[in-house]
Amino acid sequence: MSRRGSILHTRTHWLLLGLALLCSLVFMYLLQCAPQTDGNAPLPGFVGDNYGKEYYQALLQEQEEHYQTRATSLKRQIAQLKQELQEMNEKMRSLQEKKNSGANGVGYQASKDQAPGDLLEFLHSQIDKAEVSIGAKLPSEYGVIPFESFTLMKVFQLEMGLTRHPEEKPVRKDKRDELVEVIEAGLEVINNPDEDDEQEDEEGPLGEKLMFNENDFIEGYYRTEKDKGTQYELFFKKADLMEYRHVTLFRPFGPLMKVKSEMIDIARSIINIIVPLAGRTEAFAQFMQNFRDVCIHQDKRIHLTVVYFGKEGLSQVKSILESVTSESNFHNYTLVSLNEEFNRGRGLNVGARAWDKGEVLMFFCDVDIYFSAEFLNSCRLNSEPGKKVFYPVVFSLYNPAIVYANQDSPPPVEQQLVHKKDSGFWRDFGFGMTCQYRSDFLAIGGFDMEVKGWGGEDVHLYRKYLHGDLIVLRTPVPGLFHLWHEKHCADELTPEQYRMCIQSKAMNEASHSLLGMMVFREEIERHLHKQAYRTNSEALV
Repeated sequence: MSRRGSILHTRTHWLLLGLALLCSLVFMYLLQCAPQTDGNAPLPGFVGDNYGKEYYQALLQEQEEHYQTRATSLKRQIAQLKQELQEMNEKMRSLQEKKNSGANGVGYQASKDQAPGDLLEFLHSQIDKAEVSIGAKLPSEYGVIPFESFTLMKVFQLEMGLTRHPEEKPVRKDKRDELVEVIEAGLEVINNPDEDDEQEDEEGPLGEKLMFNENDFIEGYYRTEKDKGTQYELFFKKADLMEYRHVTLFRPFGPLMKVKSEMIDIARSIINIIVPLAGRTEAFAQFMQNFRDVCIHQDKRIHLTVVYFGKEGLSQVKSILESVTSESNFHNYTLVSLNEEFNRGRGLNVGARAWDKGEVLMFFCDVDIYFSAEFLNSCRLNSEPGKKVFYPVVFSLYNPAIVYANQDSPPPVEQQLVHKKDSGFWRDFGFGMTCQYRSDFLAIGGFDMEVKGWGGEDVHLYRKYLHGDLIVLRTPVPGLFHLWHEKHCADELTPEQYRMCIQSKAMNEASHSLLGMMVFREEIERHLHKQAYRTNSEALV
């Protein structure tokens, strides 16, 4: 068969396949939009609960919005398929005309400038060129395209734009539709796997096929390479199972295409949390309170390594660790004592090498960090030895004395952990909190010991990973907080380090609006005094 005949045969095959998909989607759309026939089905809730009219109206409105969103998604997919079929017909017509002209004696030869003959091949080439399966070598941290994370209800974003909200419900309809479509596509991949997917069919408790739904969606990440497309990383999990389902999707400025689907078992994945410390025993006691609640009582797959610098305060640290041991029967910790000046990079290097049990996932953490059990699972899911390191963006809390100045005293720490623009900010310039495997850390050479004092060593390590072949996943995560504390910038720092320290100190105090209220406090008080005087004068008249 000639090349032109083969191409025509391929086009006919794709046309028939597209028509079949179009009919299927139309049928699904009709099913989704059909009204329910079971008029006796009870409304959600427990029998005997007294719900008001407003409750049922809100419930009906929520259901209506859900079906409208689903219908809109199906309409969009149908329109997209129609457009693709029309383009396919035009290409087939063009090929037929060229074939006929060749049969009439007019020669036809393929040109190198010709558009790709196979649309599917072109879309796959977009995936191959994108940073999906392998990391790209980047010149600096400014070349990184960060991910933004999302759940079923919220998006955690770095580039806030006009809204200026680090956490929000998607306001734009196209963004809501996009995320709904992505989650639905991920569920389709999991529930109807291909032969090449790295997962096995599982059965439910009654022997039926295990099916996932949107309530099993845990979290997702997405980012866009502007000349290639958008990458989506989705994680699903059944409440009674330990395994997670991970689906990678890519939109090469066209239809969504599956990159891979795999099962991730983190049931036995231990995290070695390494904390460098000097003094600050009160902060360490607060850290261990959070550690006890999250790591000992909830996660239970943690080893703690504390690298302590100096002698002063060492006995208090030992006492705190022994107290936790006696109360919780927790013995999975290592205390390393270094009688030298504090150096964070040095402490983390020593802590990483103190582990002598082979490969392990490490979380480099500071004593003023609050993390949740969900974050620990994110740490496990987004790190892979020889493949991927995780650099979460921390949400840094402002000075509670300023944020809660209108209250008698700041609320407990647990109540301060909210993602609001006046309570904190995404610390997108910080690279200290990171999850990576020990083998990757040692292979890249660890921290640069020439860097002294505050800051700098984290950026050096981050850049080393960027210069290598590992995928660097950077995204804001909702379960990681930097608690406010007084920051001191030492005179011994270099001018560059001192500038970075002062900049960080200024950004840590309060939001722009709250700082503005403090700066113009006297002006505001004068205005209030004038208003009160004017009101009293008018009352006397």
